[in-house]
Amino acid sequence: MVVGDASLDIDTLVIGAGPGGYVAAIRAAQLGQSVLCVEKEHVGGVCLNVGCIPSKALISASHQYDAVSHAEAIGITAGDVNVDWNKIQEFKGGVVKKLTGGVASLLKANKVQYFAGEVMFINENEARVFNDQEAPRYRFKNCIIATGSRPIELKAFPFGGRIVSSTGALSLPEIPKSLAVIGGGYIGVELSQMYSKFGTKVTIIEGLDSILAGFDKDMSQLVAKKLKAKGAEIITNAQAKSAEQTDKDVTVTYTVDGKEQSVTADYLLVTVGRRPNTDGELGLDLINVKMTDRGLVEVNDEGRTSIPHIFAIGDIVPGPALAHKAMYEGRVAAEVIAGQPSKVDYKCMPAVCFSDPECASVGLTEKEAKEKGYNVKVGKFPFAANGRALSLNAAEGFVKLVADKDSGLVLGAHIAGIEASNMISELGLAIEMGATLEDIALTIHAHPTLGEITLDAAEVALGHPIHTFVK
Repeated sequence: MVVGDASLDIDTLVIGAGPGGYVAAIRAAQLGQSVLCVEKEHVGGVCLNVGCIPSKALISASHQYDAVSHAEAIGITAGDVNVDWNKIQEFKGGVVKKLTGGVASLLKANKVQYFAGEVMFINENEARVFNDQEAPRYRFKNCIIATGSRPIELKAFPFGGRIVSSTGALSLPEIPKSLAVIGGGYIGVELSQMYSKFGTKVTIIEGLDSILAGFDKDMSQLVAKKLKAKGAEIITNAQAKSAEQTDKDVTVTYTVDGKEQSVTADYLLVTVGRRPNTDGELGLDLINVKMTDRGLVEVNDEGRTSIPHIFAIGDIVPGPALAHKAMYEGRVAAEVIAGQPSKVDYKCMPAVCFSDPECASVGLTEKEAKEKGYNVKVGKFPFAANGRALSLNAAEGFVKLVADKDSGLVLGAHIAGIEASNMISELGLAIEMGATLEDIALTIHAHPTLGEITLDAAEVALGHPIHTFVK
């Protein structure tokens, strides 16, 4: 092991190579900084390895299986359709390997030094990076902390055996016949729906009065309806209390309206949020970085912590734990370090749930817009009246636009339906650029496309729709 007392000099130390960290490292290098990026686990972080990417690979496979299994509606009889879980897992692994390999290549191409190991702060300007073979000491001018988060583990439901986190749920040895899920947020819903499409009997135990509580109520109701159609049971206003597992199954005890009930399943998935990785040997407390009582790092609109040359981004700072948020913050931090006038602005931060139908939102909800004092106008148009949606046999869903009635300014957008995750970007750009309903209505959208639903929603809000009738 090489330790030594001499410190190596670096412009910017980036701690973590997840979406936020690797983007920050590459952008900093592009702006002329000498950069060291340190990652304790895998290049790409949680998102690429055990989160966003592998889950979407499995979700895609489940969609295709479900579509082929029920293709009679469009005149296709497929016969017996079988699932090879091992091959699906291989497909998932191949996608992950390709993307993580790509990130590693990008770091190298941008001349970012990479170190596989951990970091421990010595003081505000020095840190030790270490693994089993070496432990060099670095002196840095600036640092960007992007250590991400991990699933919250509840004391009554410790991970292990047949109680799994979202990470474990992506690599179960087989497709379970039954699955109990604590938590009806976007992670719980995505994985529940994926398994239900493969034939798993799913039971969701949610403490609030609906699943996907952060989304428009009409959107969450559509998803709940689709889940129930696949045989899933959704138990709301429920409090999970305990679990007992054997080598074959796990029994969850919960209460609803004070009455104790239970459900037995092959596995229990616990998805109740994520905890920031700000503890451990990193030593943020030793250099007195200010934190919230939830373990989040306090930052300003440039990403600076209480120590001005140390920045923090991603899941360890306040706000939603989203990969694209971390990427955005990583770019901002790198640019601020380079002396550019960059600041974070979350007005157009999209949120997406890869459910069925997909749900996507950006900007203000109708309720939020009213609370801010806007004279609100809403335009809503259904997928069922769109030619492309019908030809895809995907008529469920809608586009809902929230605008200021006086100026026509678009304030928010909410989409439930096929390809909602892709459609939301147009509306994020519209809000970012200060577009009005008329701007959207006057933008020629190709026919037949799902994008036309956005145009039609704008025309509904303006009071002169072509493809629907309003009294």
